Amino acid sequence: MKRWGMLLTVVLGAIVLAAVGGFWFMRSGSMNAVLAADGDTADIAQVEDAGDSAPVQFVTRNNGWVEVDGRVVPAISSDLSMPVSGVIAEILVSEGDMVEAGQPLLRLRSQQQSIAVTQAAAQLQQAEARLAELKAGAREEDIQSALAGLVAAQARQNRLEETGPNDIAAAEANLAAAQASLQRVYEGTSEQQIIAARADLANAEASRAQAQSAYDRVKDRSDVGMLPESVQLQQATNAYNAALARLEDLQRGALVSDVNAATAQVRRAQAQLEALRAAFPSDVIVAKSDVQRAQAQFDLLAAGNRAETIAVTEAEVALAQARLEQAQAALNDTELQAPFAGTIAALNVAVGEQATAGAPVMQLADLTRWQIETEDLTELSVVDITEGAEARIVFDAIPGLEKQGQVMRVRPIGEDRRGDIVYTVIVDPAEQDSRLLWNMTAVVNIQAK
Repeated sequence: MKRWGMLLTVVLGAIVLAAVGGFWFMRSGSMNAVLAADGDTADIAQVEDAGDSAPVQFVTRNNGWVEVDGRVVPAISSDLSMPVSGVIAEILVSEGDMVEAGQPLLRLRSQQQSIAVTQAAAQLQQAEARLAELKAGAREEDIQSALAGLVAAQARQNRLEETGPNDIAAAEANLAAAQASLQRVYEGTSEQQIIAARADLANAEASRAQAQSAYDRVKDRSDVGMLPESVQLQQATNAYNAALARLEDLQRGALVSDVNAATAQVRRAQAQLEALRAAFPSDVIVAKSDVQRAQAQFDLLAAGNRAETIAVTEAEVALAQARLEQAQAALNDTELQAPFAGTIAALNVAVGEQATAGAPVMQLADLTRWQIETEDLTELSVVDITEGAEARIVFDAIPGLEKQGQVMRVRPIGEDRRGDIVYTVIVDPAEQDSRLLWNMTAVVNIQAK
């Protein structure tokens, strides 16, 4: 039984070794066959990890060729993210859509940003209008209006300076007349006035008697009322009564009411004179101040705006422009645009979700142009690879497909992978194939230097 068990173990071990050898033969057999067809011989070396994991790579050297594993990747791809956080309002594309460079892909809610742009635009318009007004200077109508105000102020000053003393002199004369009238009231009627009044009364009485005699001669006529004798008698009678009243008034003397009236007239004249004397200097001062103010206003309008004032306003316009650009940039940040033409390979968010600044929301790639990235090229082999080196590519998923290529770039930074430092080499196929898909595996033979 022990002999049969040992025999079974040996057989099973042989089967496992045969399976492993067959796998690696199939893995590299196609490329080795290609190289062997050119008369090259294959030298295979296995590099193993110090741990329990699978081997990192099999490096096949065929007379100066290095064979490595790789995968198909787009020549251009990007994980797109938003520069600001916000709630997603619109998603304008779906997975698989082809887009052009600059095409909008996604928008966040942007009400506040839109309001900020509107406000900044209004502030800029206001600042620009102010600057235009300053540069245009004063209107001709404003200058003429200021000139008219100056002329009016000067005329008022001249009038006060010229008429003020005359008004005071007239008020003084009016006061003197009122005082003389009051004095006459206090002194009463003179003898000469009474004699003259009596003479006036005697003359009036004689005229009335003469008119009465003429009237008596025609008083019996039926039309006596229409005759001139009747009118003359009436006029003579009125003159007599007036002369009599005048004489009686003079003989009676001054009344209390006359004294009061004359006294009030004196007080009014005195108050008017004092008001003129008090107001004259201050009125002239005010008038001179009005002239100076009107002159300054006219000079300001006629001279135009100062360069310093215009410079300050220009700075305000520049500041308003910067604020508008800042607000517009904040609004633009709420919209994601395609940085290049390509296909939406993955969409990671939905409408209504919160987008975090810097977190990928979708993946964009140019699926019309593929490259091959190597995965297991160690530091022992990368030193033999140079940019521009020839490469031959076969694909595990597409038997019989072989592409010629060229090393485009050797990334200068290696990565630690299961204890080995590996480097990535970018290989550009000379021709594209529509059957290739992202992350398909490939075997790449690169001509070593």
